[in-house]
Amino acid sequence: MALRFRKSIKLAPGVRWNFSGSGSSWTLGTKGASIGIGKRGTFLNSGIPGTGLFSKTQLSGGGSRQVASDSFRASVPSATTVQMTCGISDDGTLTFTDASGTKMPEHVVDLAKKQNREVIQNLIQTKCDEINAAVEVLGQLHCDTPDCKVKPRFRAPEFSSQPPIPPILKVPGFFDKLFNSRAVRIAEANRLAAESYEASRASWLIVKAGFDAQMTERRYFVEKLIYTDVPAMEQFLEESLQDITWPRETEVDFDVNDEGATVHLDVDLPELEDMPSKTANVPSRGLKLSVKEMTGSKVQKLYSDHVYSIGFRLIGEVFAALPKVQLATFSGYSQRRSKVTGQLSNEYLISVRIQRVDWQLVDFQGLGSIEAATALLRFDLIRDQLKSGHFKEITPHQT
Repeated sequence: MALRFRKSIKLAPGVRWNFSGSGSSWTLGTKGASIGIGKRGTFLNSGIPGTGLFSKTQLSGGGSRQVASDSFRASVPSATTVQMTCGISDDGTLTFTDASGTKMPEHVVDLAKKQNREVIQNLIQTKCDEINAAVEVLGQLHCDTPDCKVKPRFRAPEFSSQPPIPPILKVPGFFDKLFNSRAVRIAEANRLAAESYEASRASWLIVKAGFDAQMTERRYFVEKLIYTDVPAMEQFLEESLQDITWPRETEVDFDVNDEGATVHLDVDLPELEDMPSKTANVPSRGLKLSVKEMTGSKVQKLYSDHVYSIGFRLIGEVFAALPKVQLATFSGYSQRRSKVTGQLSNEYLISVRIQRVDWQLVDFQGLGSIEAATALLRFDLIRDQLKSGHFKEITPHQT
């Protein structure tokens, strides 16, 4: 059966950060000053709180002029608020736009940077981490490999539906008892409330019984059936693989053979061209993000690490999900054009066969210290790799 792992990291260009938060707006300008934006232009209003002294400087929309006054005012002019969105693209470009997406004037952007420097710095750092994480994660898939010595256990989720609450029945008061009609109405209301509760509780019990039955069946499936039934093993392995947070779309075919004692994985590896090719850093000065292209050799190294990390992780998932499996084989291929016909064909680049008894020697508490490429050398590994990191075609292990 073919499994397709969906991308879990989506790097959407132009990640946006809305300073306004929940639709509110923030005020441009320092304390005692404000920005006014209107048909006649953009003005900087500044004043000394408590003195009534202020000045107005026109920033745009005509010739620059300053109007000063020493006359007392009831208060300093109130600030005009401006809602602005700051975005940063994959190439590190910062953009500042209003609610309609229109680019903000430079003098307004400068004030925004001054007033919200820390927020913008956090946005830049977040984007930097996002770009670099997309690179780092590719060679670290094996760091989350489950321990094959821990047998699968079923943990039932909590039943989410709460039981209905019994009604509070009304107790007839003194006057209710004096008038028969009132006592009858209260008794009828109590009866209807009790019947409604019993009906709701009966329905809830039916749903709860169905849930409990499903949990019992699932527990038997996970803790018993995957040890004896090959279709159950195939289903559970598929579920385990689908649960992996996978950074690149990867197609996996697998076969469970020898009554569950062996598993072979056939994997359509991502292409070299699919690898991210940029890294980022945040300069110590200025509000900007520096994005640089990786060299061809570094991209090839990243691809090589990714291939080995895929193999290590998938082998580990097999042994952890299916305790009965004693031998697992991983073979990865790439789709390349034939130098003879020009047609796309599958070329195997790596194949490794591992016995459970050997795999159990891995220290699963120290996976962060393991290099997947070096670790796989301990096993029956077939590869033909140049010093440049380029994989040449091989003949994989046969099932």
